[in-house]
Amino acid sequence: MIKKYKISFVILALALLPMGCMVGPKYSRPEEQKAERYQNTEIPIDTAKSVVNLKWFDIFDDDVLEGLINKGIENNYDMKIAMARLERARAELGYSKADLYPSFQYGGTVYANKDAFLPTNVGASMNWELDFWGKVRHQNKALQAELLATEEARKVILTGIISDIAISYFQLRDLDNQLDITKKTLVARQESFNIINERFIKGYVSEVDKVQIEQQVAIAEAGIPRIERQITFLENVISVLLGQVPGRIERGKANSDQKLVTDIPLSLPSKLLENRPDVRQAELYYVSANEKIGVAQAMRYPSFNIAAIAGFASVYVSDLFQDSSYKQNASAGVVGPIFNFGKNKRRVEIYRQEAEQSKFYYQKTYLIAISEVEQSLQDVKTYKQEWQARNKQVQAARKNLELSDARYYNGYVSYLEVLDVQRNLYEAELELSRLSQQQLSATVQLYKALGGGWN
Repeated sequence: MIKKYKISFVILALALLPMGCMVGPKYSRPEEQKAERYQNTEIPIDTAKSVVNLKWFDIFDDDVLEGLINKGIENNYDMKIAMARLERARAELGYSKADLYPSFQYGGTVYANKDAFLPTNVGASMNWELDFWGKVRHQNKALQAELLATEEARKVILTGIISDIAISYFQLRDLDNQLDITKKTLVARQESFNIINERFIKGYVSEVDKVQIEQQVAIAEAGIPRIERQITFLENVISVLLGQVPGRIERGKANSDQKLVTDIPLSLPSKLLENRPDVRQAELYYVSANEKIGVAQAMRYPSFNIAAIAGFASVYVSDLFQDSSYKQNASAGVVGPIFNFGKNKRRVEIYRQEAEQSKFYYQKTYLIAISEVEQSLQDVKTYKQEWQARNKQVQAARKNLELSDARYYNGYVSYLEVLDVQRNLYEAELELSRLSQQQLSATVQLYKALGGGWN
């Protein structure tokens, strides 16, 4: 009885057969164009510090902005899509790993007619394709790399969400400030119009002065709905980033009151390979493509298969589970290509070229990462210098307006000079507001470019 139920010696021997050798190339990181330092900064590189240890919520000094970012991380639909992709990649890896093990099936058929040609039977079967050449293992490694790449893609989306919300928020606060500047300018011009109109009625000034100030009042009035339109657009953009129905966005500190962390650790360019999720993602896709070459090469060799069947079969249902009805069988098979006009060879070449493309994309992504850091460093430095110069211009323009008004009302100059000074002040104040926003956005971009700790 024991002998009847034990697995045959053939199955044991084949099951204990070594899994064979893995064909295909071994992965090695491709050479990158090394950069020892960044060109657009004089800040010393501190290898003891890393930007990944500086968390995103530590660089902002606005509770409202932090709340918006947290809401975006939780509700943003791109983030939800990324998480769904990540779960699918995990499922695909688990699905592929199952191919390393045998599969078991069961089945049975009952025939009521004892004269049937086919007997009633019940039993189980096993089928196992041995991964002798590493086809399944290469496939699993490829999917493992794709899973990790999907995780890095999630981080790329996360960094995009955080930086986009922050930059859009700074742009929104800039527009709020521009609207306030324009409204104050309109009030000042309306007051000037009232004075000049009164002087025109009394015959002290010509109609030219009156028409000129009317024109400036209209220009300021037209600026208000234009800015309000831009505010609505940005509020809608932020609402989508937050994953909510478009509506008014809560405000916190003005841009002029923001105090971002400016002491961002500057690491070596080579550290971007470890810090930047997009660079790591590109490398992992290259790893996956490299493993798929092994899959294609393994398909050029024969595959080995083990099959076993055990169960009961009898003409009479009542005798089905008798010892005499027990049957078992085991088999081993081999299948391999003979001649297919170079199809398998071309398959290997296809995957090899796909891997080559992935390598070039990885190297390009690394160069882009370095260039983004270079540009962000230059932006942070030059926006600060430009803001300082514009701030001096605004202070001088305000003083100039006071002097021009006095000269005009005392009859020393025409109103054209006053108008010119008013325009210069208005434009300088708007530009100073934009530069405040650009300084803040450049700091966020630098943190992102360095691969900051967005987690």
